[in-house]
Order: sequence, then C-alpha cells, then structure tokens
Amino acid sequence: MQFAIPQPPVATVPVAGSDAVFPVHRIYCVGRNYVEHAKEMGATGREAPFFFMKPADAVLPVQHGAVGEMPYPPMTADLHHEIELVVAIGKGGKNIAAADALQHVWGYAVGLDMTRRDLQGEAKKLGRPWCTGKGFDFSAPIAPLHPVSETGHYAKGEIKLDVNGASRQKSDVEKLIWNVAETIEHLSKYYELRPGDLIFTGTPEGVAAVKQGDLLEGAIAGLGELKVRVV
Repeated sequence: MQFAIPQPPVATVPVAGSDAVFPVHRIYCVGRNYVEHAKEMGATGREAPFFFMKPADAVLPVQHGAVGEMPYPPMTADLHHEIELVVAIGKGGKNIAAADALQHVWGYAVGLDMTRRDLQGEAKKLGRPWCTGKGFDFSAPIAPLHPVSETGHYAKGEIKLDVNGASRQKSDVEKLIWNVAETIEHLSKYYELRPGDLIFTGTPEGVAAVKQGDLLEGAIAGLGELKVRVV
C-alpha cells in the first residue's frame, strides 16, 4: 500500500517506568461525572452519562518530572482546567457489562481536559456541537500511563489540581457518579471500544480560567503528578 501523502505520526502516551509508549486510537470524555461539578455547571442528580470526543493527536504527553508546555489556544478568552482520571483501554469490545469492564482496562493516568469555556458556552446556547470548545490542539495533557498490573484498579483516591501553588480542585475518585466500570459499560453501547482508546472520566468541582504563564500541577493518589505550564 502506498500513501498519497506522508503518513502522520501516531499519537502516543509514555508508559511510566518504561521506554514503551501507548498508541492512542480515540479519546472519549465523560461530561459532568462528579455531583458538585454537575451543580456548578447547572445540572443536578445522577443523569445518564453523556460523552464527547477529542482528536487522538490532541494529547500533550508529559514525561514524569517534566513540565509540559501548552500553548494558549486561539479564539478564546476563557481557557479552563479540568483535572481527570484517565482510563486506557487494552482490550476492545462492545456492549461490555460493568461486571466485565475492568478486564478491558490497560492502565490509568492523570489527565487534563482543557476547555475553551466561552466557545463551549456559546455552542450550548445555540444547540451546536462542542467540538471547538473541547477538541482543539493540545487540549488533552496527560502524564505517563501506569499499567493496571502495577497499580490495581481505581475505586477511590485523592484527585487534585493546584494553579500557581494555590488549590483549585480537590476531591476523591470515589465521588465519580458513574465509576470506571459503569462508564465503560455505557460507552461501549455507543461505540466498539478498541485497544488504544483513552477515556477521560470527568472532573470534580472547582474548574476555573487560566492564563499564559500559569503553572498547573495535578495529581491523583498512586498515579503521580502532571505539570503543565500555559505558554
């Protein structure tokens, strides 16, 4: 087979403690999956989970101990941070039962769902897709993936984000409205999951704007840190 143009590079995420990289197939994100964040976004209760996507090459991989640099994106004056637990899929499938879902998980990481909130808000008002608000270049910073064989599965653990040393978001993964297994069950009804898929599982309360020069330091207990500077 001959490509008509040079083949674009495969988007990848580093694997903690290894020279290996994890190839990214698709990026799925869960909206409003912590109760307090749902409230601050104007929703209440345990609504059915809903999903949106980012391009695979929206990932901004950041090695352990490094500070990633995220360019402030164009066409926005309201860039928001959203710290999240990221699930990496190692075994594909569709219509996966929650009881079997964790067998499909390859590993976990700390991630950021960066959002052009003004563009997202305008799209909501007009009943249009969120793509420009969520799926832009470098909108998915991510720390190295930790294989589940080393970490086990995540049912609880502190999740937090500081900006310039000040606490912005702080919660616990156990407060997910739809846990990892339930999220996979719902998502796999809509899409056949593939090895290489990433699932950003939602953010706790405290989302807010950042500006050029700000240092974002996120962490999840047992998964290390993710440090990103907006440039």
